[in-house]
Amino acid sequence: MTHQIFIKNNIKPYNKTIKIEGDKSLSIRWALLASQAFGRSISTNLLKSEDVMSTLQCLKKLGVKTKIHKDKCEIKGVGLNGYKYKKNIILNTGNSGTLGRLIIGLLIHSNKEIKILGDKSLSKRDFSRIIKPLKKFGAKFKSNSGKLPILISGTKNPKPIHYYENIGSAQCKSAIMLAALNTEGQTIIKAKKSRDHSELLFKYLKLPIKIIKKKKFDLIKINGKKKIRSFNYKIPSDISSSAFFIVLTTLIDKSKLKIKGVNINPSRIGVIKILKMMGAKILLKNVKNYKGEKIADIYVESVKYLKAINCPPSLNSNAIDEFLIIFLIAAKANGVSYFRNLSELNQKESPRLIWGSKILNSMGIKTITTKDSIKIFGNPELSLKKKIVIKNYLKDHRVFMTSVIAALAFGGNWNIHNKDSIKTSFPSFLKIIDNLKR
Repeated sequence: MTHQIFIKNNIKPYNKTIKIEGDKSLSIRWALLASQAFGRSISTNLLKSEDVMSTLQCLKKLGVKTKIHKDKCEIKGVGLNGYKYKKNIILNTGNSGTLGRLIIGLLIHSNKEIKILGDKSLSKRDFSRIIKPLKKFGAKFKSNSGKLPILISGTKNPKPIHYYENIGSAQCKSAIMLAALNTEGQTIIKAKKSRDHSELLFKYLKLPIKIIKKKKFDLIKINGKKKIRSFNYKIPSDISSSAFFIVLTTLIDKSKLKIKGVNINPSRIGVIKILKMMGAKILLKNVKNYKGEKIADIYVESVKYLKAINCPPSLNSNAIDEFLIIFLIAAKANGVSYFRNLSELNQKESPRLIWGSKILNSMGIKTITTKDSIKIFGNPELSLKKKIVIKNYLKDHRVFMTSVIAALAFGGNWNIHNKDSIKTSFPSFLKIIDNLKR
């Protein structure tokens, strides 16, 4: 079986309806919180990706019973601090930063040392951002200069903390929130604006959380040691995965697309706001509330004229996973687009700001890139004939999928390596591409 994909032709115009797999952030959060609940929790439309499977494997090692059926997943929760495990256990979190960072928050009460591992890509990422606050609870850490592998030894009596999370990392904030669940007293987090899936789940589960929203940050107060009830959850479709097809449809002449039941959480739709600013035609219909999350059907139509923008940095945290695909719209836009304050992009599975520039340069698009910004000189007439090879990108699933969308939209002769990378977040990506081609 080849681990490469070859694309030689643009995709033809289409008018389709598609369904995207479950939201990865919510799939992992559901599993972790279900493990801390009492009784059986059931999820439908759970994303069956490597990241989520790694989550279930880690929970099994912690004494949690899980079952995957064709259309649902069951977790029998063990309650707060109910994990049971042997000495010297190792939890392999694979490629998942969400799993790696959040599960450590649930281990601050561990009575035995636990080793946390990740793959080559995850082992390059910063974990000091969660080690610092979790130490304040009383947990002890040994790490590779703030990176994996990490050894954690919990404390019998974690103490509530006050912490200023100034990065805008939902993973860091969520790790502290999960640690607070297992801690007597009130933990207070002053958190820079970021995704709020954890807060919404806490509210839905009626956990004692209070959120005071300010202009630039949220003040989150959590009282710990409240029992969690088991809960059933139908995972909405993933906006980050949907973004690839929103962009493809925008770029392909005379095309229309409907994506059903997508999570349009306001902290996640920066990509839609940015694309609309650039001229994309996107409509949200059948909007409804589901257990705190907003979901909707997304309608997209192709457009002939796209405009360059100076992207407001205030939208960065709400689109941090989608910038690579947004850059493809900038490549076709009329004028120079400017994206700044994006150093967090280089803290992902690969240095994505660098890889975004590399992909565009290989397409003949001029860029000026710094450590935290990129200027993209768009070409509305862009049409490729040359050969392009994409490889050695640390198997970053978003680099792979962005390259596939670029090949289908702009032409050329593409050889894109490591197609198995999509298994971490979006296993059905290529199947949906095939469906659009029919």
